[in-house]
Amino acid sequence: MKLPANMPTQRLIMVVLSLLVVLFIIGMLLMSRLNLDFAQQAMSDLRQRQIIDTFEANLDRINAHHQKMEQNTVGLARTGELFHRLRQQGNASASRLESMLRDGLDDFPDAHGSGVWYEPGALADQPVGVIAYRQGSEIITTRASAEFVNRAWYRRLVDNLDNARVTGQARRFYWTAAYFKRRIDDVVISLSTTMRDASGRSIGIVSTDWRADDVIRLISGVDITPGTFSFLLDSENRNLSSLARADDVEHAQQLMTAISDAQLQQLVPQAVGRLSSVTPPREQRTLEVGGEEFALFYSATQAGMVFGIGVPQAEIDAVLLPMRASNLRIVALIGSILVVLSALILYMIAGTLRRLRNLYTDPLTQLPNRERLLVDLRSRPAASLVLLNIDGFKQINDFYGHQCGDHVIVTLSTQLQAYLQARPLSRSGRLYRMPGDELAIWRPGQADEAALVSLASDLQAFVSSVRTQWEDHDITLHVSMGLASTRLRNGEKLDPEHLLPSANIALEHARVAQAGYMLYDPADRARENYEHNLIWANKLKLALEENRLVPFFQPIMHVESGRIEKYECLVRMLDHQGEPISPAMFLPIARKIRLYRSVTRRMIDMSLQWFANNNYEFSLNLSSEDLLDPELHEFIVERLQKRSLAERVIFEVLESESIENYEPVRLFIDRVKALGCRIAIDDFGTGYSNFEHLLRLNVDLIKIDGSLIRQLDTDTNAMTLTRGIVQFAKELGLKTVAEFVHSQAVLAQVRALGIDFAQGACIGMPANALITDIVLADKTSAGGEERNARSDL
Repeated sequence: MKLPANMPTQRLIMVVLSLLVVLFIIGMLLMSRLNLDFAQQAMSDLRQRQIIDTFEANLDRINAHHQKMEQNTVGLARTGELFHRLRQQGNASASRLESMLRDGLDDFPDAHGSGVWYEPGALADQPVGVIAYRQGSEIITTRASAEFVNRAWYRRLVDNLDNARVTGQARRFYWTAAYFKRRIDDVVISLSTTMRDASGRSIGIVSTDWRADDVIRLISGVDITPGTFSFLLDSENRNLSSLARADDVEHAQQLMTAISDAQLQQLVPQAVGRLSSVTPPREQRTLEVGGEEFALFYSATQAGMVFGIGVPQAEIDAVLLPMRASNLRIVALIGSILVVLSALILYMIAGTLRRLRNLYTDPLTQLPNRERLLVDLRSRPAASLVLLNIDGFKQINDFYGHQCGDHVIVTLSTQLQAYLQARPLSRSGRLYRMPGDELAIWRPGQADEAALVSLASDLQAFVSSVRTQWEDHDITLHVSMGLASTRLRNGEKLDPEHLLPSANIALEHARVAQAGYMLYDPADRARENYEHNLIWANKLKLALEENRLVPFFQPIMHVESGRIEKYECLVRMLDHQGEPISPAMFLPIARKIRLYRSVTRRMIDMSLQWFANNNYEFSLNLSSEDLLDPELHEFIVERLQKRSLAERVIFEVLESESIENYEPVRLFIDRVKALGCRIAIDDFGTGYSNFEHLLRLNVDLIKIDGSLIRQLDTDTNAMTLTRGIVQFAKELGLKTVAEFVHSQAVLAQVRALGIDFAQGACIGMPANALITDIVLADKTSAGGEERNARSDL
């Protein structure tokens, strides 16, 4: 197959490749002339920026943890204040406070312990303190001695918090320096804040403990160079550092001592108040320990501590040493890039050629595909087209598998290709693989009807002679064909671009007529029918979107009492003027374009909504397609359970002749009958299997077909058949409904036969409101109108 624009594409890619090579060579020459000092300076600045970015990211992480600790402490204070209010109301005990402390500590794993300390008179005459702390996987709570109120640590916390409040500072928290806590046998940093009652009076304090090991773990996440370390200095210049985990203990101790001696707390501006969004400026200095120089980056945290990192200067400078051989490496790198890019471009050329070929080639048969056919159709003003479809291909796929189906298509295409090449009149044509199980033969030039019919007849005989085997099974092939030509029967010409849809129409007609082939004839008005279907499909979609599909209700009268007791729900489409349109105009289209399910769901929803506020029984029609749809089953059951209407719903089974698989149908019937619904067989008496359905579907009502009912007053055979059906129903305990009761004479016969219910033009036609008053009228000509007015839904 010739590929369009193949060579220009190759030339363009080669030009681009040449330009890239020249560009790379120029780049190599320019980069080799770069000053080594300039490169070193650039690298040094980049390294410095990386270190600063890493430091600031870790500082943000420390500040975020501080804020999280403060938020948790605020939550603990609110818990203590809540307990105080509950205690004043007599609704809380000390055990409840312990439980609240445990829950709070359990919700915040970063804290190791917490405490609540009430001043004398807050809860009782004596001070009250409760402590919670972690011990392994458990949380231990204990009550503190009342002496805590006189202890120095407590007074110091209270004084610091009160001073912040009195001086008007924003800070409402107090962070302690690191200290050893005997109760948990560990070093901690504590965070405290005040509890206040509703009037703002201090009633005590709360505290949260942060273990030193957790602090070290938090700040140890800095990874810049192997020798980098991090540290956190508390308010009393105590050093918590990642060096505590270093292998060289002596060297680590020297570094920690040097940092403490540097008194960094006095060299940085402190953040004032509660955690602020303003970060104190970063400071930088050098530190020399044991002849080794370190670059220190440090800043005050927003909790009043100092966080910093130290990076060995030798490790910072190490990255710059290879720059002395930079020119050689740059040349090698550019050369490598040039080779890689050249190989990549060659790969792109090959891939482009493959894509161009695949664009017009079927991968299974290597024949030109549908896209190639469309191009060829536009290239010739006169041509003919034969579209072949393999009969029963789905059954071959289902029975033997898809590999067999592919084998069949490959075999048939190979045989057809050889057959066309052997025929002098067909050598100018071309065979195409179409989607699915179709092939096409395109022949350029004018072709009369006789020539096309002769070709189709020969092709059909040839395909029938093709034998293909799969796993020792002989598979005989047959095809249906649609023929189309740009020269029509009436002498007019067909646009070449319309050949394919015209052949498709002819193929569809051949299938429907069960003929081997069919020639497209515009006199069949197939295009007009398709256009009509397309118009109604668009109308149906628009009606669904605009909620113009509505239920109409035909009354069903209880014959003995003469009262309306039931209604049959029937679908109608309203035009833009609000006039109803017969379902015969749109329901067949709904099935073709797969909107029937949407119509059914719309009818069920609207009908259930309509009857939700009255006590009438009503019937909903379900086709065999609906009865075999498990998703619709779930939809119906869900709606019935929501609206509690099941005991008044009757499902009418339509098209019962087409039911072949009773198992899912019976499963649905059993489910809805368990909810209280009833089942009716529609059009009873018209099919040979209606009596079997009565036994297999567990029905409650039978609706006698209108073709019998409308003749009860004139046809004795119809009377005899109907009498037998009524007697049969009574013996089975089933109710009967007479359809198409169009006159009072027919209604009299219905009453005489003992039929339970009647519906029809005599009683009332379908309407968009419930007809509750009966005015019996003879409408002998309404039988046909009524038949057109009813539908599957």
